[in-house]
Amino acid sequence: MSTSAATAIRLNTRVSLVIALAAFLGMVAFFWPFVVAPGKFGSNYAPPLIFGVLLVLVLCVVLSEIAEGGISSKALAMLGVLSAVNAALRPLGAGTAGIETVFFVLVLAGRVYGPGFGFTLGCTSLFTSALITGGVGPWMPYQMFGCAFVGMLAGFLPRATGRREVLMLATYGSLSGYLFGFLLNLSFWPFSLDPNSSIAYLPGLPFTEQWHRYLAFDLATSLGWDTGRAVTNFICITLAGPAVLTTFRRAARRARFHAPVRFTPTGPADSDPRP
Repeated sequence: MSTSAATAIRLNTRVSLVIALAAFLGMVAFFWPFVVAPGKFGSNYAPPLIFGVLLVLVLCVVLSEIAEGGISSKALAMLGVLSAVNAALRPLGAGTAGIETVFFVLVLAGRVYGPGFGFTLGCTSLFTSALITGGVGPWMPYQMFGCAFVGMLAGFLPRATGRREVLMLATYGSLSGYLFGFLLNLSFWPFSLDPNSSIAYLPGLPFTEQWHRYLAFDLATSLGWDTGRAVTNFICITLAGPAVLTTFRRAARRARFHAPVRFTPTGPADSDPRP
């Protein structure tokens, strides 16, 4: 089984720098409780809203840079198809007991088509599913960015073959399920509990104590939910991974995303006439 990525979306130097900057701003947006004290903007709810808007702007810049950097019509079509597939799969789990059916396609697509495609697919999948399910809210930019990271990092995983590759992807999918929940909880933790709680956010505490409080909060309120997501990812990738990887790679070979185009009297045609 080939492990080479199809790089459906090429990342030139400028796009890579933009994504790196977006990653930094995304981390600031997620870890805002350790950067901005609640109430500093006049409302405890202001920071996540402000950073949510910032994330939307950052994602727009990244996607525009990716488009300008060169996304072919074939890659765009593949992106649309997989975004629709993920949007249709997501309601099947609906988050019940942490079960999420959207991540395994994201991981496998990022693995085959490259980090740029994985980043973009994470954004478009969550945006599309939010519109379909009515899940639009201040949490949506955080979900989009979290999934973008999941898809992008899958494209950077080391080379592997056969069962070892599937096991690596399943393990990564499981870990990313925990990481996604860990990051999303940061966006609302400061105002989700009574300040008198031992796991609540308290402005002014040293970072170490604040961090211990958040770890306790995440374990107490989210571990079971995140475990459901992690187990779902592991099982789906283990069972469906080989077939889906083969299908994606076959589609990539036939699409030849960055192949040169020759022009004929009847219009543009692929330079390779073979089907």
